[in-house]
Amino acid sequence: MRSDFLFFIILFNLNLYLSAQSGNIQDRKEIMMILADQTIAWNEGDITKFMDGYWKSDSLVFIGSNGVTRGWQKTLDNYKSSYPDKSTMGILKFEVVDLYPIGENTYFMIGKWHLTRMKGNVGGHFTLVWKMINGQWKIVSDHSS
Repeated sequence: MRSDFLFFIILFNLNLYLSAQSGNIQDRKEIMMILADQTIAWNEGDITKFMDGYWKSDSLVFIGSNGVTRGWQKTLDNYKSSYPDKSTMGILKFEVVDLYPIGENTYFMIGKWHLTRMKGNVGGHFTLVWKMINGQWKIVSDHSS
């Protein structure tokens, strides 16, 4: 029930966001839907499903407070190590600041993330590079701080 409500809120905000933007609306909608799916997966405590939005490749690049990580599996392992349980994961909220094309089948996203947790809230900013790979939008580079 809570996931359904959260999904509705995300879709409502998605429609408001898309109506204010220019560019390929379908591409932007698909990317924002993946972000919404990631939010739901995270908030359900499912890091592996959260990772579905990422390119499952050794070429995936993740840049965080510990430096550069290369590869989907290593990124997953780092997430699981940093967020070992649902209480540590908290409730995730994304705010997209900007999303625009930077090349053919490639988008750049700037945003904010926030985790509400009993042990203390945390948050920061992120930049994502999205690329169309085998007919699906995937995050190929993530810089989160």
